[in-house]
Amino acid sequence: MPRAIYVLALGIFTMVTSEFLVAGLMPQMAAGLDATIPQIGYLITAFAAAMALGGPFLTVALLKVPPKRALTVLFAVFLAGNVLAATASGYAVMMAARIITGIASQAFFGVALSMCARLTRPEVRGRAVSVALNGLMLGTLLGMPLSTLAGEHFGWRAAFWAVAGLTVLVALATAAGVPRLEHTEGNADFRAELAVFRRPRLWLTLSTSTFVIGATFSAFSYLNPVLTGITGFATGTVPLLLIAYGAATVLGNLVVGRLADRYTLPVLLSGLALNLLFLTGFAVLAGFRVPAVLCLLGIGLVGVTMNPALVIRVQRAGNARPLVNTVHSSFITCGVILGSSLGGLAIGSFGLRAPLWLGAALAAAGIATLVPDLVRRAVPAPARDADAGTAGAARPARVEAVQ
Repeated sequence: MPRAIYVLALGIFTMVTSEFLVAGLMPQMAAGLDATIPQIGYLITAFAAAMALGGPFLTVALLKVPPKRALTVLFAVFLAGNVLAATASGYAVMMAARIITGIASQAFFGVALSMCARLTRPEVRGRAVSVALNGLMLGTLLGMPLSTLAGEHFGWRAAFWAVAGLTVLVALATAAGVPRLEHTEGNADFRAELAVFRRPRLWLTLSTSTFVIGATFSAFSYLNPVLTGITGFATGTVPLLLIAYGAATVLGNLVVGRLADRYTLPVLLSGLALNLLFLTGFAVLAGFRVPAVLCLLGIGLVGVTMNPALVIRVQRAGNARPLVNTVHSSFITCGVILGSSLGGLAIGSFGLRAPLWLGAALAAAGIATLVPDLVRRAVPAPARDADAGTAGAARPARVEAVQ
């Protein structure tokens, strides 16, 4: 695996750590900005919305910029957003800072995942994406605890300064460790970049990602109240359970990365089916500690860990260029927004178990989006075998059938 892939993982870790920063600093930020807790919560929503809506536009603006230089520009924008947040004099300035960092973060994902595809051989792209997305898993695992720790001991502004300093360090590591790449795909104009989005199969593939992530985040967003209000764990125990959940995501990401290239579709089908099982089990058995924890860990193993397979599937349905990857990241972010927002509404109407049932429903919807590909992969294979007349010609059809 090229060293540059690990450097890109550090960049993704930095972006994700900033994303989860506000969630761990809510009380301090509310007091410091003279705002309410719900208003601080809107900063999280604004960051996600900026990622989903603004990221693709910034990617379009950088289409003709060489990839390494594009990363430098994105680091600069991201740094500016975090410095603005660290020095924010009021709520409106903080809102602007979160929008800026959200847009830069999403575009960074698109360019970084595109570079993973160009830096590695096709047969190991899934592993490369898995390594890069370990930055996402570790950011999810460590971002909130570290920001909470920094906020308690040094104040919420120090947490944003820490991310700004980390951004500078990772930008320097990127300048030293990521090679320059010829900008081959930039020769096409914006219209040519958009042409790939005329494919209906690409949109269906993108929707799968929304349902996979939405199913997971409908549960993840409300783990704290579920574990304390239904399962009966003490508040101080929940962070330990969340760390265990994060460790499960890291492990699951490594396993999926190993399998994503050769068994893309079976991995996604198995992951969604297991997530449906774990979410349903959690909803039914949330009142019992051992089954609840096992289901929690199961969701960690097969939830967001599907990302490497999702990325490979989208790249095959479209291409591996930055715009497709950024739009894909936007669909993933829409899953976060969908799961968390609908989960909150469901709690108001049906109680704390409702987000778990919602997650199970979204996982089932995700399975439904795989059906056309399953049919398309399975049906043509016998016909190809009959037409080819040789074992050598039949083998690619069988390989394709499992992908």
